Amino acid sequence: MNEWLWPDLAGRRILLGVSGGIAAYKAAELCRLLSRCGASVRVMMTVAARRFVGETTFAALSGHPVSTDLFDPVQEGQIGHIALADQTELLVLAPATANLLARLAHGLGDDLVSTVCLAYTGPLLLAPAMNVHMWQHPATRENLHTLLGRGARSVGPGSGEMACGHVGEGRMAEPGEILQAVGAGLAPQILAGRAVLVSAGPTHEPIDPVRFLGNRSSGKMGFALAAEAAAAGARTTLVAGPSSLSTPLGVERVDVGTAAEMAAAIKARAPGQDVVVMAAAVADYRPSSAAASKIKKEQTGSRLTLELTQTEDILAGLTRLEPRPLLVGFAAETGGDLGALAARKREAKGCDLLVANDVSQPDAGFERDHNRVLIQDASGTESLPLLGKRAVAARILGRVASSLEARVGAGR
Repeated sequence: MNEWLWPDLAGRRILLGVSGGIAAYKAAELCRLLSRCGASVRVMMTVAARRFVGETTFAALSGHPVSTDLFDPVQEGQIGHIALADQTELLVLAPATANLLARLAHGLGDDLVSTVCLAYTGPLLLAPAMNVHMWQHPATRENLHTLLGRGARSVGPGSGEMACGHVGEGRMAEPGEILQAVGAGLAPQILAGRAVLVSAGPTHEPIDPVRFLGNRSSGKMGFALAAEAAAAGARTTLVAGPSSLSTPLGVERVDVGTAAEMAAAIKARAPGQDVVVMAAAVADYRPSSAAASKIKKEQTGSRLTLELTQTEDILAGLTRLEPRPLLVGFAAETGGDLGALAARKREAKGCDLLVANDVSQPDAGFERDHNRVLIQDASGTESLPLLGKRAVAARILGRVASSLEARVGAGR
């Protein structure tokens, strides 16, 4: 998982419970990622987990002593298992083995990890990991269903080859995926119950079967917006132009290639959305016709002339929807008075919010992990400093949530 998509966990108190499965080695990487995101991570381990990974590893990665024993005379002199539960904002169990799921579902408290879980009252995230047949066993499914019914959330498992040699579902989710789930578990649910449609990336307009007209958009800003919207509780759909980026957790992805394909995908899904965020860098022009076979230099000589046709203005067309979603446009500029350019484009497009940035800056914009933008709506303009694209997405969606609340207050 790329660092630009990491959630901001600065100062958040995470308790990582590690149980006895081969996937415990992945929990060490998860601990490292949580710490890198700024979280204060405490780790507790079952006796079986210590047979797979030493507690010294987690102590070094978290910067805190590891809790392992319910009967530790030092920790339990202060009723340590209660303190662990009380001081935690989110509890992650990774791996959550079949044995641990069964004990939690039946309310057992026979070691430190299960006892802390009984004493804990906050959000619980489970990352199941076990052999495919154990995962498919009705008892395991029933135990997980019981825990989910009590309010726990789960991430994974994935499918693939396992250490036992079997192939199938049961592999623990990758640390980056669990990290996204942690971020979602702690994020303010400012878009809960909302439907958000985001476009991202470039479009490729064919010249012939091997060449196209495109641009330098990587799609990172749109993917960050989709990830943040899903974490904030929205039902999120991402219409993505050509991109190798991974789909954010909890996001429905629709892949397209050309501007026409993107327009069709968005128009088909925009009705019924609460918000449409047009972060994609859609081509303004396409070749009037694409050659059926590769254009050879011998055929064209030293010059090749392309006739271009203007593509559809997707954002402007969305203003005619009834009921109309909240529309967020993006403007990639290369110098000039950014505020004035944003105002003109917001008026011309008819969108509610306009996010503008200068993509000619060497430290922000296309193909970068950071962005420096201004956000403009009818109430004024907010200029953001250089921030990671996930942080920029959070600020944009904060303005979106406020605008949605204002619409409700106005009876719209």
